[in-house]
Amino acid sequence: MRVLMIGDVVGNIGRQTLKTYLPKLKQMYSPDAIVVNGENAAANGRGIQRAIVREWLDAGIDCVTLGNHAWGQGEVFDFIDEEAHLIRPANFPEGTPGKGMTVLSTKGGKLAVINLMGRAYMESALDCPFRTADRLLQQLSHNTYILIDFHAETTSEKQAFAWYVDGRVSAVVGTHTHVQTADEKILPKGTGYLTDVGMVGPYDSVIGMERTAVIKRFVTQLPVRFEVAKGRTQFNAVLFDFDKETKKAKKIKRIRIDDDMPLIG
Repeated sequence: MRVLMIGDVVGNIGRQTLKTYLPKLKQMYSPDAIVVNGENAAANGRGIQRAIVREWLDAGIDCVTLGNHAWGQGEVFDFIDEEAHLIRPANFPEGTPGKGMTVLSTKGGKLAVINLMGRAYMESALDCPFRTADRLLQQLSHNTYILIDFHAETTSEKQAFAWYVDGRVSAVVGTHTHVQTADEKILPKGTGYLTDVGMVGPYDSVIGMERTAVIKRFVTQLPVRFEVAKGRTQFNAVLFDFDKETKKAKKIKRIRIDDDMPLIG
Protein backbone atom coordinates (compact mmCIF):
# COMPACT_ATOMS: atom_id res chain seq x y z
CA MET A 1 0.00 0.00 0.00
CA ARG A 2 1.34 3.41 -0.98
CA VAL A 3 -0.20 6.56 0.52
CA LEU A 4 0.54 10.18 -0.38
CA MET A 5 -0.21 12.69 2.40
CA ILE A 6 -0.20 16.33 1.27
CA GLY A 7 0.26 19.17 3.74
CA ASP A 8 -2.06 22.04 4.61
CA VAL A 9 -3.25 23.74 1.40
CA VAL A 10 -3.36 27.52 1.93
CA GLY A 11 -5.67 29.81 -0.03
CA ASN A 12 -6.17 30.14 -3.78
CA ILE A 13 -2.45 30.00 -4.41
CA GLY A 14 -2.20 26.73 -2.53
CA ARG A 15 -5.08 25.21 -4.47
CA GLN A 16 -3.49 26.23 -7.76
CA THR A 17 -0.16 24.76 -6.65
CA LEU A 18 -1.89 21.52 -5.74
CA LYS A 19 -3.58 21.46 -9.13
CA THR A 20 -0.22 21.94 -10.83
CA TYR A 21 1.73 19.22 -9.06
CA LEU A 22 -0.87 16.57 -8.20
CA PRO A 23 -1.02 15.02 -11.69
CA LYS A 24 2.79 14.87 -11.84
CA LEU A 25 3.04 13.17 -8.46
CA LYS A 26 0.29 10.69 -9.32
CA GLN A 27 2.17 9.76 -12.47
CA MET A 28 5.53 9.57 -10.70
CA TYR A 29 4.52 7.58 -7.61
CA SER A 30 1.19 5.87 -8.42
CA PRO A 31 -0.21 6.12 -4.87
CA ASP A 32 -3.05 3.85 -3.82
CA ALA A 33 -4.58 6.69 -1.81
CA ILE A 34 -4.12 10.46 -1.53
CA VAL A 35 -4.96 12.42 1.62
CA VAL A 36 -4.88 16.23 1.80
CA ASN A 37 -5.27 18.60 4.76
CA GLY A 38 -7.74 21.28 3.61
CA GLU A 39 -8.44 23.37 6.70
CA ASN A 40 -6.80 26.46 5.15
CA ALA A 41 -8.01 25.95 1.58
CA ALA A 42 -10.55 28.79 1.35
CA ALA A 43 -9.45 32.02 -0.31
CA ASN A 44 -8.75 33.76 3.01
CA GLY A 45 -6.79 30.79 4.36
CA ARG A 46 -9.43 29.70 6.86
CA GLY A 47 -11.75 26.75 6.39
CA ILE A 48 -13.00 24.94 3.32
CA GLN A 49 -15.95 25.15 0.94
CA ARG A 50 -17.99 22.45 -0.74
CA ALA A 51 -16.80 23.41 -4.22
CA ILE A 52 -13.21 22.84 -3.11
CA VAL A 53 -13.99 19.41 -1.67
CA ARG A 54 -15.84 18.40 -4.83
CA GLU A 55 -13.00 19.62 -7.07
CA TRP A 56 -10.41 17.69 -5.10
CA LEU A 57 -12.38 14.46 -5.01
CA ASP A 58 -12.93 14.72 -8.77
CA ALA A 59 -9.16 15.20 -9.19
CA GLY A 60 -8.45 11.87 -7.48
CA ILE A 61 -7.96 12.90 -3.85
CA ASP A 62 -9.44 10.24 -1.59
CA CYS A 63 -9.77 12.03 1.75
CA VAL A 64 -9.67 15.61 3.04
CA THR A 65 -8.76 16.29 6.67
CA LEU A 66 -9.32 19.46 8.68
CA GLY A 67 -8.11 21.10 11.91
CA ASN A 68 -8.64 24.13 14.12
CA HIS A 69 -10.01 26.17 11.18
CA ALA A 70 -12.58 23.50 10.31
CA TRP A 71 -15.42 25.97 10.89
CA GLY A 72 -13.76 28.94 9.15
CA GLN A 73 -16.39 28.96 6.39
CA GLY A 74 -19.99 29.01 7.59
CA GLU A 75 -21.22 26.90 4.70
CA VAL A 76 -19.29 23.89 6.00
CA PHE A 77 -22.17 23.17 8.40
CA ASP A 78 -24.42 22.65 5.37
CA PHE A 79 -22.40 19.82 3.86
CA ILE A 80 -19.90 18.28 6.29
CA ASP A 81 -22.33 15.53 7.35
CA GLU A 82 -22.91 14.60 3.69
CA GLU A 83 -19.28 14.30 2.59
CA ALA A 84 -18.07 10.81 3.40
CA HIS A 85 -14.46 11.61 2.54
CA LEU A 86 -14.21 14.88 4.50
CA ILE A 87 -13.27 14.50 8.17
CA ARG A 88 -12.66 16.89 11.04
CA PRO A 89 -10.75 16.26 14.30
CA ALA A 90 -12.38 13.30 16.04
CA ASN A 91 -11.78 14.78 19.50
CA PHE A 92 -14.07 17.76 18.98
CA PRO A 93 -16.79 17.61 21.65
CA GLU A 94 -19.68 15.18 21.30
CA GLY A 95 -22.42 16.56 19.06
CA THR A 96 -20.05 18.41 16.72
CA PRO A 97 -21.10 18.03 13.06
CA GLY A 98 -19.11 15.71 10.83
CA LYS A 99 -16.98 12.73 11.73
CA GLY A 100 -13.36 12.15 12.66
CA MET A 101 -12.62 8.93 10.81
CA THR A 102 -13.36 7.38 7.44
CA VAL A 103 -12.44 4.01 5.92
CA LEU A 104 -11.45 4.09 2.26
CA SER A 105 -11.58 1.16 -0.14
CA THR A 106 -8.51 1.43 -2.36
CA LYS A 107 -6.78 -0.84 -4.84
CA GLY A 108 -4.19 -1.53 -2.14
CA GLY A 109 -6.71 -2.45 0.55
CA LYS A 110 -8.74 -0.72 3.25
CA LEU A 111 -7.28 2.51 4.60
CA ALA A 112 -8.68 4.18 7.71
CA VAL A 113 -7.89 7.88 7.97
CA ILE A 114 -8.26 9.44 11.42
CA ASN A 115 -8.10 13.18 12.11
CA LEU A 116 -7.13 14.32 15.62
CA MET A 117 -6.12 17.64 17.14
CA GLY A 118 -3.62 18.36 19.87
CA ARG A 119 -4.47 20.38 22.97
CA ALA A 120 -1.19 22.17 23.80
CA TYR A 121 -1.60 25.85 22.77
CA MET A 122 -4.72 24.88 20.83
CA GLU A 123 -8.45 24.76 21.58
CA SER A 124 -9.14 24.20 25.27
CA ALA A 125 -12.47 22.38 24.95
CA LEU A 126 -11.14 19.30 23.17
CA ASP A 127 -11.43 15.71 24.27
CA CYS A 128 -8.17 13.86 24.91
CA PRO A 129 -6.68 12.86 21.53
CA PHE A 130 -4.89 9.89 23.10
CA ARG A 131 -8.05 8.38 24.57
CA THR A 132 -10.04 9.26 21.45
CA ALA A 133 -7.51 7.32 19.39
CA ASP A 134 -7.93 4.32 21.72
CA ARG A 135 -11.66 4.37 21.17
CA LEU A 136 -11.46 4.67 17.38
CA LEU A 137 -8.78 2.03 16.96
CA GLN A 138 -10.97 -0.49 18.76
CA GLN A 139 -13.51 -0.08 15.94
CA LEU A 140 -11.08 -1.11 13.18
CA SER A 141 -10.21 -4.59 11.97
CA HIS A 142 -6.65 -5.90 11.92
CA ASN A 143 -6.51 -5.98 8.12
CA THR A 144 -6.87 -2.20 7.84
CA TYR A 145 -4.08 0.26 7.15
CA ILE A 146 -4.37 3.28 9.46
CA LEU A 147 -3.14 6.83 8.82
CA ILE A 148 -3.56 9.54 11.47
CA ASP A 149 -3.40 13.27 10.70
CA PHE A 150 -2.42 14.75 14.07
CA HIS A 151 -3.10 18.48 13.83
CA ALA A 152 -1.11 20.06 16.64
CA GLU A 153 1.11 22.96 17.62
CA THR A 154 3.94 21.42 19.63
CA THR A 155 6.48 18.87 18.50
CA SER A 156 6.44 17.25 21.94
CA GLU A 157 2.74 16.45 21.80
CA LYS A 158 3.05 15.08 18.28
CA GLN A 159 6.00 12.90 19.23
CA ALA A 160 4.35 11.68 22.42
CA PHE A 161 1.23 10.73 20.50
CA ALA A 162 3.20 8.83 17.87
CA TRP A 163 4.98 6.80 20.56
CA TYR A 164 1.62 6.17 22.23
CA VAL A 165 0.15 4.54 19.11
CA ASP A 166 3.37 2.93 17.84
CA GLY A 167 2.57 -0.52 16.52
CA ARG A 168 -1.16 0.14 16.43
CA VAL A 169 -1.28 2.34 13.32
CA SER A 170 0.53 2.48 10.00
CA ALA A 171 1.60 6.12 10.23
CA VAL A 172 1.18 9.39 12.13
CA VAL A 173 1.65 12.64 10.19
CA GLY A 174 1.70 16.02 11.89
CA THR A 175 -0.02 19.05 10.35
CA HIS A 176 -0.77 22.65 11.41
CA THR A 177 2.65 24.36 11.73
CA HIS A 178 3.07 24.61 7.93
CA VAL A 179 6.84 23.97 8.14
CA GLN A 180 8.10 20.60 6.96
CA THR A 181 10.33 18.83 9.46
CA ALA A 182 13.24 16.53 8.60
CA ASP A 183 12.64 13.89 11.27
CA GLU A 184 10.87 11.15 9.33
CA LYS A 185 11.33 7.78 10.98
CA ILE A 186 9.84 4.35 11.50
CA LEU A 187 9.28 3.73 15.21
CA PRO A 188 10.36 0.41 16.78
CA LYS A 189 6.95 -1.25 16.44
CA GLY A 190 6.51 -0.18 12.82
CA THR A 191 4.59 3.09 12.81
CA GLY A 192 5.84 5.66 10.31
CA TYR A 193 6.16 9.20 11.63
CA LEU A 194 6.81 12.78 10.51
CA THR A 195 6.36 15.69 12.95
CA ASP A 196 5.00 18.03 10.28
CA VAL A 197 4.41 17.48 6.59
CA GLY A 198 4.55 21.22 5.77
CA MET A 199 2.16 23.23 3.60
CA VAL A 200 1.14 23.89 0.01
CA GLY A 201 1.04 27.59 -0.78
CA PRO A 202 3.13 30.76 -0.86
CA TYR A 203 6.88 30.39 -0.40
CA ASP A 204 7.67 34.02 0.50
CA SER A 205 5.39 34.13 3.52
CA VAL A 206 5.09 33.50 7.23
CA ILE A 207 3.34 30.10 7.32
CA GLY A 208 1.29 31.16 4.31
CA MET A 209 0.37 34.69 5.34
CA GLU A 210 1.67 37.99 3.94
CA ARG A 211 4.80 38.56 5.98
CA THR A 212 4.63 42.35 6.50
CA ALA A 213 1.33 42.07 8.37
CA VAL A 214 2.63 39.24 10.55
CA ILE A 215 5.78 41.17 11.42
CA LYS A 216 3.70 44.25 12.29
CA ARG A 217 1.61 42.21 14.69
CA PHE A 218 4.67 40.85 16.47
CA VAL A 219 6.29 44.29 16.69
CA THR A 220 3.22 46.32 17.74
CA GLN A 221 1.15 43.59 19.51
CA LEU A 222 -1.90 45.17 17.83
CA PRO A 223 -4.64 43.33 15.93
CA VAL A 224 -3.66 43.08 12.27
CA ARG A 225 -5.63 41.51 9.45
CA PHE A 226 -3.74 38.65 7.80
CA GLU A 227 -4.02 37.84 4.10
CA VAL A 228 -2.68 34.91 2.14
CA ALA A 229 0.63 35.86 0.51
CA LYS A 230 1.32 35.85 -3.23
CA GLY A 231 4.36 35.07 -5.35
CA ARG A 232 6.52 31.98 -5.41
CA THR A 233 5.10 28.70 -4.21
CA GLN A 234 5.99 25.60 -2.24
CA PHE A 235 4.54 22.10 -2.20
CA ASN A 236 5.11 19.74 0.73
CA ALA A 237 4.00 16.13 1.13
CA VAL A 238 5.12 12.74 2.40
CA LEU A 239 4.90 9.34 0.74
CA PHE A 240 4.51 6.11 2.72
CA ASP A 241 4.92 2.51 1.65
CA PHE A 242 3.14 0.09 3.99
CA ASP A 243 3.75 -3.65 4.29
CA LYS A 244 0.90 -5.79 2.98
CA GLU A 245 1.10 -8.33 5.79
CA THR A 246 1.90 -6.23 8.87
CA LYS A 247 0.17 -3.01 7.76
CA LYS A 248 3.21 -1.12 9.14
CA ALA A 249 5.53 1.35 7.42
CA LYS A 250 8.35 0.07 5.21
CA LYS A 251 9.52 3.35 3.70
CA ILE A 252 8.99 7.09 4.10
CA LYS A 253 9.87 9.75 1.54
CA ARG A 254 9.49 13.46 2.19
CA ILE A 255 8.50 15.50 -0.87
CA ARG A 256 9.23 19.19 -1.27
CA ILE A 257 8.93 21.31 -4.40
CA ASP A 258 9.82 25.01 -4.35
CA ASP A 259 8.37 26.52 -7.53
CA ASP A 260 10.01 24.65 -10.42
CA MET A 261 12.95 23.34 -8.39
CA PRO A 262 13.65 19.57 -8.36
CA LEU A 263 11.95 17.42 -5.74
CA ILE A 264 13.69 17.30 -2.38
CA GLY A 265 13.40 14.26 -0.13
